[in-house]
Amino acid sequence: MNETLDTLVDKVVACQKACNNCFDACLREEHVAMMADCIRTDRECADMCGMVVAFSSRESKLFPELVALCAKACDECATECEKHDHDHCQECAKACRECEAACKAYVNA
Repeated sequence: MNETLDTLVDKVVACQKACNNCFDACLREEHVAMMADCIRTDRECADMCGMVVAFSSRESKLFPELVALCAKACDECATECEKHDHDHCQECAKACRECEAACKAYVNA
């Protein structure tokens, strides 16, 4: 793996962890129904990150498209999490923005 791919995988794994943490924490919030969009985007982003990690060791021609889609999922998740003041949401948004940037850097390299 080259340095760009290593950096990408590191950011994707960190994002997946942050999204899963946010998802779990949102489920424990007092007004869970108000967190529905956050929970949904957390799950989608975490799942997309998992696919990127799974494909990262393959020589798939689909990998660049998958990484680009992951950037989109990260943007959507970050945008939703940024709407909420909870620490877990803010931490997730930060990890998503870093992952989004790493995905875009990889695709544009």
